[in-house]
Amino acid sequence: MTTTVQNVEGYLENFAEFAKRASGHNLPWLRKLREDAFARFCETGFPTTHDEDWRFTNIAAITRTEFSLLQGTASLPAKSDLKQWNLDSAAAQLVFVDGQFVSNLSSTDSVPPGVTISNLREAITKDSKAVEEHFGRYLNFHRDPFCALNTAFAEDGAFVRIGRGISLEKPIHLLFVATEREAATMTHPRNLLLVEREAEATFLEEYVSLGGGACLSNSATELVALENSTVSHYMIEREHTEAFNVSTLRIQQERSSNVASHSVLLGGGLVRNNVHPVLAGEGGECLINGLFVGNGRQHLDNYMYVEHASPHSSSRQFYNGILDGHAHGVFHGRIVVHKNAQKTDAKQTNRNLLLSDDAQIDTKPQLEIYADDVKCTHGATIGQIEENALFYLRSRGIDEILARRLLLSAFANECLERMHHGAARNYVERMIAAYLLHNAQFLAAQPSPDADQIERHLEEVG
Repeated sequence: MTTTVQNVEGYLENFAEFAKRASGHNLPWLRKLREDAFARFCETGFPTTHDEDWRFTNIAAITRTEFSLLQGTASLPAKSDLKQWNLDSAAAQLVFVDGQFVSNLSSTDSVPPGVTISNLREAITKDSKAVEEHFGRYLNFHRDPFCALNTAFAEDGAFVRIGRGISLEKPIHLLFVATEREAATMTHPRNLLLVEREAEATFLEEYVSLGGGACLSNSATELVALENSTVSHYMIEREHTEAFNVSTLRIQQERSSNVASHSVLLGGGLVRNNVHPVLAGEGGECLINGLFVGNGRQHLDNYMYVEHASPHSSSRQFYNGILDGHAHGVFHGRIVVHKNAQKTDAKQTNRNLLLSDDAQIDTKPQLEIYADDVKCTHGATIGQIEENALFYLRSRGIDEILARRLLLSAFANECLERMHHGAARNYVERMIAAYLLHNAQFLAAQPSPDADQIERHLEEVG
């Protein structure tokens, strides 16, 4: 890896203060993990475009910003401020404001017996052995400087354990809220999600903003799916366009587990979405499904690193991008089939719509195969809204805004159709429909829709 050490001094000062007060600082295993991770970050510094995994994404805007580590929240939002992000049908909703868990904004009333759910800080204090068994075991901070930085500053986030054989029908909603601050701030949410044998669960991890201001959210989630478990994970990013968001989802799959990762990127100024599943058990199945929609000068980077480590496993990657204005999208999908992973079946597809002459997409599907009995394919396409289709719709009496919205919705629905029906999909579907209506209005050079228009549109899509 080619990197350069930039602006490490500020992080060194933050880490020295954090290490003294952080929860679990008296636990030798956790203290050593944090220190090792920070030493690795100091050794490598931030990645640059000379690093192959970051060649399409310049993070100079992050490296030159002096971020301060928050020590609590200045003022808590009211529940009414978070109403727009409520998932009423959730089994539980954990709310984190500026990286810190807020109990009176959260709800765990519908959690059934056999399910353990708390914030990570509390779990470290009350059940450190359960955390120690899995925490940091899967995320490789030697490979990614942002993972190293997250591990060094990891303190709070979600800790969830779904007991053996439990089928949790309602989703668990993890809501991370960034509030407006005068100075640039950073948070490092860390989630540990454990789904035991023959269990089933859905997680919805969402990042949003209240107000503007420069902020960095550098999150990491370790998701462990044991034998014969079924898991759906949704990652939603819709922060304001001054925000930097780097997220890593590390999935560990055991024998015959089935995991679906769904990413929806709508907000943020500079966003990096890392998804790294390891199919460690025979017969595992993994779906990596995503939609990213950017405009203005947003930069949305999707990096997929799929490892097939056991035989008879299968993976599918489908990512769709819609880019307007001067937005820049990236899809870098890498499938690695290890020597012993015979009978692997893997497919990778990236499709993109560019809605302006200044929008840009860099796409790099990649296969790395060390086994000789596999079936692997990859491909990518780049296009624009089909003018003939637009003309056809308008010739049938459909106005331009609605016609564009219909075409964009059809493209986005390719991703929605891969999501299981239920509360999480309904939530995402309504969110995307409202966003695309704004986009269609912009494309047609019309005034932005008011609240009544959006509500009517949401009623149309159900």
